[in-house]
Amino acid sequence: MLDAVGTASLGWGVIGYGWVARDYAVPGLLAAGGRLVSVADPDAGARRHAAGLGARAAADLRALLDDPEVQAVYVATPNHLHRAAVEAAAASGKPVLCEKPMAASLAEAEAMAAAVRRAGIPYGTAFDQRHHPAHVAMRDAIAAGAIGTVTAVRIAYACWVDAGWAADNWRADPARAGGGALMDLAPHGIDLVDHLLGEPVVEIAALTQHRVQRYAVDDGALLIGHTASGVLVQMHVAYNCPEGLPRRRLEVLGTTGQLLAERTMGQSAGGCVTRIDGRLGLSAPLPVPEAGASPFARQMAAFARWLRGEEHPRLFCLERDIHTMRLLARAYGEASCR
Repeated sequence: MLDAVGTASLGWGVIGYGWVARDYAVPGLLAAGGRLVSVADPDAGARRHAAGLGARAAADLRALLDDPEVQAVYVATPNHLHRAAVEAAAASGKPVLCEKPMAASLAEAEAMAAAVRRAGIPYGTAFDQRHHPAHVAMRDAIAAGAIGTVTAVRIAYACWVDAGWAADNWRADPARAGGGALMDLAPHGIDLVDHLLGEPVVEIAALTQHRVQRYAVDDGALLIGHTASGVLVQMHVAYNCPEGLPRRRLEVLGTTGQLLAERTMGQSAGGCVTRIDGRLGLSAPLPVPEAGASPFARQMAAFARWLRGEEHPRLFCLERDIHTMRLLARAYGEASCR
């Protein structure tokens, strides 16, 4: 399959054409030079929109998986449908990029991983925050020693998601989402720590809340953990934070300075990164190459290069993604709720 990809533009099939796929992922894959070949979605309006972009669109995914022009599959269904889509794509021998979290439960994620291993297909989870230009610049600065020895990472990733946020807000349904704010937003933070530091979170604990939003899943959570080398990690994720407040903030503290990213976490490019000197407290902007580039476009381009063997083998990593799912399961399993 990797040989079949070659150097031509990658032909994509998209399973699940909701707002993430429509507004971000598909524009990203097109901007990256890919081709939207086929879309599978039960919603007629979604299929009409995809057909307007020149894609073959159907309610069922069988035609998509049987299409020889589909060289890679992007799965953007609600969480509880990830497993069926990934297993079907794996059985068809198609590489898969699946939206985060991997699945609505650890058991489903483990079953997906087993299917991927049996089929021997390339698989990645779509952690677009890895590809945000600001976060790439932060990772490179940390590796170059810009803030000395890293001691802590603090993340605030919050938004407002009420029960009427969408016509069918599946993120508020525990059976389909697998959880609430913790399940939806914390995976980004867990994966981003690994990306920034080059080492995973190994221990985690959480407190969750049902404080404001009137639905069955958590609308906020605090998580604490540490990496293998002892870097402390703190995250606040929420569905109950007004959009006008400062709610997207990433701090990496070290022995000689600090990196502070504001308004970088999210689907779009932008925000700013500052380096603060640890001795004098002076602040200076951190240069961010390709600052205006879409994280989704960069992710889609990186996945195509990865399939061709032109990226680091661990840029997309099934075992790392399963580890993230295990951390989420542990956090929920041990969480106390208010």
